[in-house]
Amino acid sequence: MGGCLSGDLKGGKQAIGGGVHGRSTMNNDTGHNEAIHHFYTVRGHSPLFTQIELSLSASNLRDLDITSKSDPMAVLYVKKMDGTLEELGRTEVILNSLNPAWIDKIHAAYQFEIVQNLVFHVYDVDTKYHNIPVKALNLNEQDFLGETTCVLSEIVTKSNRTLTLNLRGKNGPGGSRNFGALTVHAEETFLSRMTVEMKLCCSRLDNVDMFSKSDPFLRISRQTEDGNHVPICKTEVINNNLNPVWRPLYLSMQQFGSKDDPLLIECFDFNSNGNHVLIGQLHKSVSELEKLHKDRSGANLIFPSHRGQEKVLKGQLFVDQFIEKEHFSFLDYISSGFELNFMVAIDFTASNGTPRNQDSLHYIDPSGRLNSYQQAIMEVGEVIQFYDSDRRFPAWGFGGRTYDGTLSHCFNLNGTNAYEVEGVQGIMSAYASALHNVTLAGPTLFSHVISIAAQMASQANSNGITKYFVLLIMTDGVLTDIQETMDALVRASDLPLSILIVGVGNADFKQMEVLDADDGRRLESSTGRVATRDIVQFVPMQEVHSGQVSVVQALLEELPSQFLTYMRSRNIKPLHV
Repeated sequence: MGGCLSGDLKGGKQAIGGGVHGRSTMNNDTGHNEAIHHFYTVRGHSPLFTQIELSLSASNLRDLDITSKSDPMAVLYVKKMDGTLEELGRTEVILNSLNPAWIDKIHAAYQFEIVQNLVFHVYDVDTKYHNIPVKALNLNEQDFLGETTCVLSEIVTKSNRTLTLNLRGKNGPGGSRNFGALTVHAEETFLSRMTVEMKLCCSRLDNVDMFSKSDPFLRISRQTEDGNHVPICKTEVINNNLNPVWRPLYLSMQQFGSKDDPLLIECFDFNSNGNHVLIGQLHKSVSELEKLHKDRSGANLIFPSHRGQEKVLKGQLFVDQFIEKEHFSFLDYISSGFELNFMVAIDFTASNGTPRNQDSLHYIDPSGRLNSYQQAIMEVGEVIQFYDSDRRFPAWGFGGRTYDGTLSHCFNLNGTNAYEVEGVQGIMSAYASALHNVTLAGPTLFSHVISIAAQMASQANSNGITKYFVLLIMTDGVLTDIQETMDALVRASDLPLSILIVGVGNADFKQMEVLDADDGRRLESSTGRVATRDIVQFVPMQEVHSGQVSVVQALLEELPSQFLTYMRSRNIKPLHV
């Protein structure tokens, strides 16, 4: 090995995206917290997802053939936002069977942050078409046997990832007529679980700092079809060191594609203003990185020149460790019985404006058009509800004078002693009711609701309950208790808890970006304790309302990663293991 010494890991400038999960959680490095998904989507890059295979079988199908039994084939569609159906795939035709178990799998891309509505159609294929490839069949020429619908999350959250659905006719359930049942089983593909663990280090880096040594970190990007590069992960920052050794990185096959696809590895000197200085870079595929490890050799960094000439530097990259392994995935935990417990906290400070006025952020439009608070509750709730079996959600308000006139920074939204409400609709009703009974006041304090959510997560944790808690805080303003909030977040970073913050309205939310450690610095408490991990994701409503991506996608993207970071750091395995 070419002289790689251990590095200083203090300072809280942490790794992003390569430690946990086969999904990109890398933000752009300007320190400006755009919604990650939006950042990539507007540049034409597709988000990462988990590839799954769906196996289908049916029972007690209707028999439409006169001399023999039906010859069934199943077709799977995903219903798009505009209501149109996009075909995902077809099974083969099974001859003469009312209880078919199809062999051909249909592939689907599971995305945690989206509600994916699936529609299944089953057809009896006419004998004269049996020699035609199924993809070429005109479905209008086949007899319709039944249809059914579900959400993809409903399948993957079941204990054996298997869901049985009753088929119905084109015009609904069809009274007493029995159309049979369709059973769907989901399996993650092998590629979704394959991970490469690498320990990277550098030696003899150029010093680009004036008064001390460089503070280096690596950023790894994959190349897209159009030749652009999308960051997939970065290491933590190692302070004041020209021979850094970084903590191991985990890259999933979803992130890097094929082992032969080139990756761009850039080494930067960290600057807190976000203007990181390039020290050097190189292009290597995962296969080539594996070879560096086997040969115990280093690769020289290169400094690109605008005139097309490259300067070969004396600094080298080494691969100290290279292990291919299969990891437990988010779906392994969820289908084994782990649940997400959804909680909501809504800002009732006076800066929202009087709810009766149309320009208030809390104005409830009689036409049914949702305000930003309602929109965030509905969209986040619709995704997360599938991962919470009892669908009872704690719901609080803060910054308002409650029913008895006392100012409260955490009150039960439904005005009773019970903090839980029934389902997403229960949150919506409690919110609408609270607007009539609570007087908007202030100031804006987060630490109370965070501490109560943390207390619930801590109790569940100590009782061995397999729940991970997700607190959605919606606010219009600037925090008065920023230090207390940071202290509460640092304490909570050891717990099974993630906090999603939605900024509503046009306030300056720069302060919130400090709470969301996407610039690579983990939060530090007033006593100097550094957060164990990043548990906050902040998204301003206005920034993602350009129609490209919903607030929810931007908010929820990092949640599976945060969940897995917690489980892996505690060495908690799925329940059936």
